[in-house]
Amino acid sequence: MNARVACLSPFDEATVRAMFQGRHQVDVVLVPPPPAQPAVLAACTGADLVIGDQRHKHRVDRAVLERMRGCKLLQMPSVGFDTVDYRAAAELGIPVANAAGYNKDAVADWTVMAMIALLRHSFQGDRALRAGRWRRDDPVRKQMLGRELGAVTVGIIGLGNVGSSVARRLTAFGTRILFTDVVARDVAGAERVTLDTLLKESEVICIHTPLDVPTGALIGAAELAKMKRGAFLINAARGPIVDQKALVHALRSGHLAGAGLDVYEVEPLPVDSPLRTMENVVLSPHAGGATVEADARLMEMVGDNLRRALDGQAPLNVVNAVRVGAQ
Repeated sequence: MNARVACLSPFDEATVRAMFQGRHQVDVVLVPPPPAQPAVLAACTGADLVIGDQRHKHRVDRAVLERMRGCKLLQMPSVGFDTVDYRAAAELGIPVANAAGYNKDAVADWTVMAMIALLRHSFQGDRALRAGRWRRDDPVRKQMLGRELGAVTVGIIGLGNVGSSVARRLTAFGTRILFTDVVARDVAGAERVTLDTLLKESEVICIHTPLDVPTGALIGAAELAKMKRGAFLINAARGPIVDQKALVHALRSGHLAGAGLDVYEVEPLPVDSPLRTMENVVLSPHAGGATVEADARLMEMVGDNLRRALDGQAPLNVVNAVRVGAQ
């Protein structure tokens, strides 16, 4: 009997079948965008495997999970898993796994790029030059007077796969690195501190923690007010971790000198968002992890875990503590 594979991500059937390398017979059920919850429910009913979706926000809630009893694995093709009620999945014995670390180098590269772009006012310089001005012009000279990455303190919120990759890159610049994490971690050259200390002592703060109940609006008005005047905030994790309205206020008031954002509370970023008009904000369309190398690792990790599940082996990177298969 063929295994039923429900795919909620925007992959075509050939891509999904290739994940099994011809070793398993599968029936593939696709759910095309835009998201339609009834279609998600129908596709997942009786599924042996489910490939989740982080980009189009198909929601796998308890109602869907109740129809998936016996599912061997719900595999997210992403680091994030906030579109799945993974606690309900645990209650039902359904393992939920993510692709932890597949894009850590890509996102770390983007984060360091955003730091340098903000510290050196790179995009303002680009726009000034395109407008016909030059650095000898006094206003442009003042505008381009920046900071060196090795001369500032960078605070990293979340020292997991991405955060630790950022820290390792920063050590090459001679940057002072502070970090906070709920898990005891250790990276050479990085000092663990409280969130309060990190906010008060860092000139640049970057966020690399998962989105969960404790981290929703983790950085709100009170936390932004604790940051140094003239500091920069970078978020390449999940938009709702930062109170976006409070961030806009901190930028407009001049308390923060700028921000680098790859993620937003609402995605796509609304066309009328004030962030789109701010000269001191570096924007990216949730593409910090978009590299050829990261995509290849993603397909390899997702395919390997799906095959493991059908082979009766324990899947890797399970996020909801459900243990199945060979240990």
